[in-house]
Amino acid sequence: MTVAQPSTPASHFHLLRRQAFTRPRRPLVVFTPKSMLRLKSASSSVADFTSGSFQPVIDDVQGLDKASVKRLILCSGKIYWDLMAELEKRNERNIAVVRIEQLYPTPVDEIKQAYASYPNAELYWVQDEPANQGPWTYIGLFLPKYMDGQVATLVSRPASASPATGSAKRHAVEQADLITRALAL
Repeated sequence: MTVAQPSTPASHFHLLRRQAFTRPRRPLVVFTPKSMLRLKSASSSVADFTSGSFQPVIDDVQGLDKASVKRLILCSGKIYWDLMAELEKRNERNIAVVRIEQLYPTPVDEIKQAYASYPNAELYWVQDEPANQGPWTYIGLFLPKYMDGQVATLVSRPASASPATGSAKRHAVEQADLITRALAL
């Protein structure tokens, strides 16, 4: 089985393409939020579709000096675009955001490689789901095992029985707080 949460249309395309050609066939579970359908920043060019392949981990694309990065954020899905929008507003140059596009089987080697390239960074996992839901319930268990005991700090909504607040205003407040906590140095 493969579980993925692509952050761009091209990534989604390459994931489906890989699935079509993989033998033996295995189930594919893809999480995609409806809010990304019209998100301009999450669009892909034609060249993104016609070249390349599915990347289970996408390193930061800001062109940062990796030695000066103080915080490495691992995330999956739409939260990446929210984090990047806020980083652009703040003009932060010491926070890197790495996307985990494939959640299972976990691309351990790629995650280790990304983390190793930021020698002075603290490791964080950011998700917009509550703490007791979303990828953290799995990622939080596996990271220390495969990352030489390195524990990521979780930034998420508080644990909750429901995945959403039911109020658009409260959701916006929670989302703003989540982004602020994720980017606070």
